[in-house]
Amino acid sequence: MTTDAFSGLTEFLAVAEHSSFTVAAATLGVTPNAVSQTIKALESRLGVQLFVRTTRRVALTEAGSSFLLRVRPAVSEIAEAYDLLGGFRDRPIGNLRLTAPRMAIPLVLMPLLPRFRQGYPDVSVEISIDDAAIDITERRFDAGIRIGEAVEKDMIAVRLTPDITWAVVGAPSYFAKRGRPATPEELTHHEAIRYRYPTSGTIYRWEFEREGRDFSVNAPGGLTVDDFLLLVDLAEAGVGLAYLPEPSVREAIATGRLERVLQAYLPTSPGLFIYFPAKAQTQPKLRAFLDLAAKIGRPQK
Repeated sequence: MTTDAFSGLTEFLAVAEHSSFTVAAATLGVTPNAVSQTIKALESRLGVQLFVRTTRRVALTEAGSSFLLRVRPAVSEIAEAYDLLGGFRDRPIGNLRLTAPRMAIPLVLMPLLPRFRQGYPDVSVEISIDDAAIDITERRFDAGIRIGEAVEKDMIAVRLTPDITWAVVGAPSYFAKRGRPATPEELTHHEAIRYRYPTSGTIYRWEFEREGRDFSVNAPGGLTVDDFLLLVDLAEAGVGLAYLPEPSVREAIATGRLERVLQAYLPTSPGLFIYFPAKAQTQPKLRAFLDLAAKIGRPQK
């Protein structure tokens, strides 16, 4: 098989992923005309039409869809082979892609990123902030940061923070109007700002502990969001009570913008972990990030 057999595959995958020659070209750093000509040459070489082109959209033909199913895994294997070779380099280089929840910004990213960029200028870093569950392999992230209990079992996980305590918080103005719940059961008479999981779409039930027993409460409320930052803002505005990781509201509590209730009933969850496939740990760029995280944090288990 000659190298010509691989010509055009990168462009094909880019157009298939974005359904657009223009977006694919921007992603690859070339002109749309260059992508179009490469795809035409590939179709000519294969003897089949891979895309249906209209003025509004680009779509795969049946032949193109079948070709994509076979080509995508093969190209991924080739890319991994090149990544493995990159692991033999003496210094970290390349682009480090991470996905992290909002709560990781003050706890992990802000302490780490400035020092990482200063220490490893040849590694660019791309951060995607997302509270939803992410398949890092499918989305082509080098690693993800999540609460320990949300990490997939087939991943290597490295602790970044101590365990996290949860908090039920409200603004002083809310408590002045509605009073303070003394037990989790009293939440049924209060207004909660509820959280909907972005991936599953389910409403989060507030979790509590009493005498070693775990239980949950479906706190009622007229507002539902899928973003932790918005939860904090709404709680500070006095709209209702919010259930949040304590580190994400620590500064608001310290300054008096929010106050805690039901502290005796709040559970503790595993802290934040960075996780990645076993084969990824050989990459110098990820290894450098992990080493720096260990030096700065050194959290206790």
